[in-house]
Amino acid sequence: MTINEAKSQAELVGRATDLVEVIRKHVPWQEENRVLHEEVLRAVTDAGIMKMRVPVRYGGAESDVRTVSAVIAELARGDGAVGWTISTYTMGSWLAGLFPDEVQDEIFADPSVRICGGVNPSGVATPVDGGVVLNGRWHFVSGAPHSQWDMHSVLLADGAGGFEPATIAVPMSDLTIVDDWHTAGLRATGSVTTIAQDLFVPRARVLPMIPVMMHGQHASKLNADSLTWKLPFVPHATAVTSSSAVGMAKAAREAFFEKLPSRKIAYTHYERQAEAPLTHLQVAQAAMKIDEAEFHVRRAAERLDAKVRAGELWSLEERALSKMDAATACLRAKEAVDVLNTASGGSSIYSDQPMQRIERDIQALNLNGVLHPNTVAETYGRILCGLEPNTDLL
Repeated sequence: MTINEAKSQAELVGRATDLVEVIRKHVPWQEENRVLHEEVLRAVTDAGIMKMRVPVRYGGAESDVRTVSAVIAELARGDGAVGWTISTYTMGSWLAGLFPDEVQDEIFADPSVRICGGVNPSGVATPVDGGVVLNGRWHFVSGAPHSQWDMHSVLLADGAGGFEPATIAVPMSDLTIVDDWHTAGLRATGSVTTIAQDLFVPRARVLPMIPVMMHGQHASKLNADSLTWKLPFVPHATAVTSSSAVGMAKAAREAFFEKLPSRKIAYTHYERQAEAPLTHLQVAQAAMKIDEAEFHVRRAAERLDAKVRAGELWSLEERALSKMDAATACLRAKEAVDVLNTASGGSSIYSDQPMQRIERDIQALNLNGVLHPNTVAETYGRILCGLEPNTDLL
């Protein structure tokens, strides 16, 4: 990392740190209303964080992956739902940068545009003259209520009875939104369902994903030489989104130590929990798990930045390892939160206490299909054993 890159990273991370208290102020409202507060969105936008994955020609920063990951972790320290949602918008902007330049002109015409999306191909695009007809129903579309565009993952019919994965850029105004996001965790992400019914989409807004995911080929001419758009999709996406887990675990540690001086251990003679050997073991274990989670995210991010600078190709094993880093970070963060939550006692279950929310959010994050520790570990193990990965999402 150059001196200028380090300065840029420190500045962006510092801006995210400055937003933590603003974010925390709105947590109760966000939990109740199941979306991010407008003041939070405005603060993140004003800080320039939404520009991290926007092309420079539209006023973007094209930050490296380590910077993006560190910023997302800080936002998640304020509220895991904010970190997760902004990571989704960040990846949405990156996906938009893969499309033909005229499509990007349309999307980024609004300098404050927010772009959501997902990786589950829950729709079918049927080719017709000039484009495709799209039908589908997509769940878990984080940030959709505040988005102007949606990057839909679809199955693109090839005309011979087969399908290939693709991403389609669709204005939110063309979609139906179903407000069905009633969940135990990550409530404020607004991860509602979107529906397309017999929707015509111009051909320029359809991007086959196998060339993008496996060969780094995309449709933009103006972004062709940018290192930002030479990143492999899945390792990039998982490194960014798993960063939220690190921030959540750090928030749990802060919440625990804030209460520690005044907490005793019920039904024992310990008037100060901090004096109990059990507490010493718990906080040491949690601290090391948080360090491990941060290590795995940082390693994944640094690998991405280093290989793209060197122009190196990615082996299947490296792709699986990068995804494994992200899933392991989520798992270690969850384990840390579990330890701290267990040590926090019965009073921590009150709804105004951050620990119960962090516990719910980190559990929800670990259930995400792309980051699920068990599923990802099986994929990595299969490749280490010389077998096919049993997934296209690498």
